[in-house]
Amino acid sequence: MEQNNSIKLFEDKNIRVAWNEDEENWYFSVVDVVGILTDNDYQKSRNYWKWLKNKLNQEGSELVSNTNQLKMKAYDGKLRDTDVMNTEQILRLVQSIPSKKAEPFKLWLAQVGKERIDEAYDPEITINRALDTYRKKGYSEEWINQRLKTIDVRKEFTDELKRVGVSKNKDFAILTNMLTQVWSGYSVKEYKNLKGLRKENLRDNMTNMELVLNMLAETSSTEISKSTNEKGIKGAEQSVIKGGNIAKLAREQLEKETGKKVISNKNAKEIRKLAEGTNEEI
Repeated sequence: MEQNNSIKLFEDKNIRVAWNEDEENWYFSVVDVVGILTDNDYQKSRNYWKWLKNKLNQEGSELVSNTNQLKMKAYDGKLRDTDVMNTEQILRLVQSIPSKKAEPFKLWLAQVGKERIDEAYDPEITINRALDTYRKKGYSEEWINQRLKTIDVRKEFTDELKRVGVSKNKDFAILTNMLTQVWSGYSVKEYKNLKGLRKENLRDNMTNMELVLNMLAETSSTEISKSTNEKGIKGAEQSVIKGGNIAKLAREQLEKETGKKVISNKNAKEIRKLAEGTNEEI
């Protein structure tokens, strides 16, 4: 568990955090967040959190029972057990604190909830929102078009996995990792480490060619699965391995012809910079 004591949230305030690489989750000190939202010092924040825990328990909330503890450096310099929450839990906590500083987060959560309901009725909204988001982040139109295609291809891939009987999120993650490992030579974790990523989406940090080959791997796996019609996780694994190998052969042939490695350590920031004005291929 990697510790970081200088993460800044809520304007310029510091919150003690820890990064769990296996879970790909940030854990935040609850007392620090409470202190910032209530404008209290450390001791008063501890007392407030103790009172709030009792209140939440009485209301039947599972938030407190799901709270973890990690050793974090306290203000006296010693490592002490500290209540921590992940991002989802912290946002739930914010909703339980009556505070002017919490109000913007509550409004934002309400807006996000409304948007998700709207998207459920009209999926085109999701596509348009994605377009706007990528444009605002500075991606090129060519890259955006490729990225949107990957979303469609990914959906076809997961729909096929569901059809053959794969339904657990854990199994989707295992198969995605297997597919990535086969075609790229890197597990998802290794691939993200190569690009210096943590919580970020790997596809949002791929070059055009990486996106194309990843689509080839998923499309090939989907078509092979449809043709063999093997059911269950074992059949899905065979389709994924075969589909991944098709993309692997394409990658190796391309690297042989161009003399360049396809797998890149470039992340979104560097890809966007290239789109702004250089002639280097992305």
